[in-house]
Amino acid sequence: PIQIKIQMTEKRIRQWYEMWDGNVHVSFSGGADSTVMLRIARKLYPDIPAVFVDTGVEFPEIREFVRTIDNVVWLRPKKTFKQVCEEYGYPVVSKETAQKLHEARTTQSEFLLALRTTGVEGRKRQEIPQKWKFLLEAPFKCSHKCCDVLKKEPQKRYEKQTGSKAITGVMASESSVRTQKLIKSGCFSFGDRPTLNPMAFWTSADTRRCLKVMPHCALYDRGFARTGCMFCCFGVHMNNPNKFQILKETHPRLHQLGIPAFGLDKVLDYMGVPWR
Repeated sequence: PIQIKIQMTEKRIRQWYEMWDGNVHVSFSGGADSTVMLRIARKLYPDIPAVFVDTGVEFPEIREFVRTIDNVVWLRPKKTFKQVCEEYGYPVVSKETAQKLHEARTTQSEFLLALRTTGVEGRKRQEIPQKWKFLLEAPFKCSHKCCDVLKKEPQKRYEKQTGSKAITGVMASESSVRTQKLIKSGCFSFGDRPTLNPMAFWTSADTRRCLKVMPHCALYDRGFARTGCMFCCFGVHMNNPNKFQILKETHPRLHQLGIPAFGLDKVLDYMGVPWR
């Protein structure tokens, strides 16, 4: 039952708060999961700050919603989305595949190149999927580093400056990568960057149920399932209509100006992903 999950989450937040003498914050994106997380945390500790990273590619509705929340620290990355794409590469296919593509195209190691391009006996899962090997010859770079530069680096900087420890709304059900990380660390993650993930065992259905009875971003009332960065290409090939086709209907001017401005028209055309 959802009430049991809320109580378990509250218990972990109390433990985290006491562990760090109250020097904690909620990592807040304005999306469903972190909105529910912030509501639960502030029910216990009303003065707990929220930390929002304005990447420059958030939906305008997200920024509008975040402005309605009290006690939010706004952070900015050192680079823009366009700079990250030009310097490191575009976020395409998935984080895992983009990393493999990036490594294959930049490594000086013959072993890593073979591992990513032709496979090594017993380690075939570390090879770039055959379907996406054509991106090795793409006239643009591919990379997994976008989120690290635009979102994680500003948060790490803030945590280093303040000593504050993050509470996130990350759930294991969101992706296989997150599932593996949370299986290893559980709700409490220690190491270089101590983080609490007290909703790790929640599902998207749980957060949607809670979201209905609290203020939330208007995008969810318009049928949006996710509210991440507008121009991220991860998973765009998997949906019909895809996120850029939907963007054309919901935010026509951002679609018209943003896609060519970031060079995404050439990327999507090369990948065979419809966007017009």
